[in-house]
Amino acid sequence: MTVLEKIKEIREKSKKRNFNQRFDLVINLKELDMKKAESKIDELFALPKGIGKDASITLFSDSVKKMEGCTILSGSEMEKLSKDKKEIKKLIGKTDFFLAEPKLMIVAGKHLGKFLAPKGKMPKPVTGNVEKTIEDTKKSIRISVIKTPIIHTVVGSEKMDDKDLEENIKALINFLKNRLPKGKNNIKNVYLKLTMSHPIKLEVE
Repeated sequence: MTVLEKIKEIREKSKKRNFNQRFDLVINLKELDMKKAESKIDELFALPKGIGKDASITLFSDSVKKMEGCTILSGSEMEKLSKDKKEIKKLIGKTDFFLAEPKLMIVAGKHLGKFLAPKGKMPKPVTGNVEKTIEDTKKSIRISVIKTPIIHTVVGSEKMDDKDLEENIKALINFLKNRLPKGKNNIKNVYLKLTMSHPIKLEVE
């Protein structure tokens, strides 16, 4: 069965819930030595069709003062924030991804690193077109393979069109084929599920 057919099968077999369920992908990897740097992944990947809603972004910047759909904090504001644990917790809770101008990466690490690092939310440096980076990040998911060879991530929501979901899934798998040391041979199996459904195995081409 194709990816599209599997998406339809999950919809048909799943109970209707009173909330918008996520479509999740569970990817089990193999033949990876997790002690080697080449086996580890910690990257943002922009899904072509997003996840059904924009991710929330906080940008650490002294040059950008305002940008739609993005919280912006300057270096001095970060320093001030570091003294208020309650506000830091609130910011972390409402932010999916943190970005920073390269010159503020050290500032972010110094003042907020001890709060962001345990949550896996250390900022990614922004280079080039800031606006485009933010728009891409709004559609992004974090791909993390650090200690165990498993990826569990959202690829969309049940309100999305089946073909958009299919495009997201294929894009992510193709990214991993190119990113993993042995490509497709590092992928043991792939399962697709809704938040409250049983997983269904996908065939990796």
